Amino acid sequence: MGSDGDRARSSSGGTNQPNQEKRRAQERTMVKLLLPKTLLHVLSLQFLLLLLLLCVSWGSSVVVSSGSEIVADHPPPHELRSFTIRENLQKEGEEAGRGRGSCSYTVKIRTSCSSPKITRDAISLAFGDLYRNEVYVPRLDDPSSGTFERCSTDTFKIKGPCGYGVCYLYLRRNGWDGWIPEWVQVYDPYYSRTVTFYYSTSLPNGVWYGFNQCPRATQTGTTAADPISRM
Repeated sequence: MGSDGDRARSSSGGTNQPNQEKRRAQERTMVKLLLPKTLLHVLSLQFLLLLLLLCVSWGSSVVVSSGSEIVADHPPPHELRSFTIRENLQKEGEEAGRGRGSCSYTVKIRTSCSSPKITRDAISLAFGDLYRNEVYVPRLDDPSSGTFERCSTDTFKIKGPCGYGVCYLYLRRNGWDGWIPEWVQVYDPYYSRTVTFYYSTSLPNGVWYGFNQCPRATQTGTTAADPISRM
């Protein structure tokens, strides 16, 4: 009887051992199958986090280049109370050796959908380069032709002094309708590119309002932003 019991236990142990080995092999196989998926999930999560950080970084910086279009690097538009329009710019530039004759600029202005349906505000425009080769238009508006209607984009062909890259742009609004620009695009013939300045906010009445991205020479030979009012 004892001998039969021992044989039975031995037989049972021999049967369990292959089953245990089989389970271990299955567990190792599952680990091998799951490990690449786990690594893939971890790498995917890291990629998503990196993409999120890049999006935040791009949102906080401002320069975006797409082909020949440049979105100007700028903080929100600011007000200039001391901005003075220069006259005889082409003649002055030629005498200083910086003028390059007359150039044609294409300016597009998008009116915000938050703007009044029509506007009777008087809209002026000024833009130029580091050397104040400045293009000035005293009146862009024309209520009779539907200029600056809500959600519209108006295109203007403007002649002015040639410069060395548009780096500042200001709008001036006079009136009580409260016209709101969304953005202004200027085709820059010097760099053969379009520069975009984003507003998306109402303009203060009776002051120049916009952006200045012009560099200026420093004592060390480097460049830094300099307000137009100091030029």
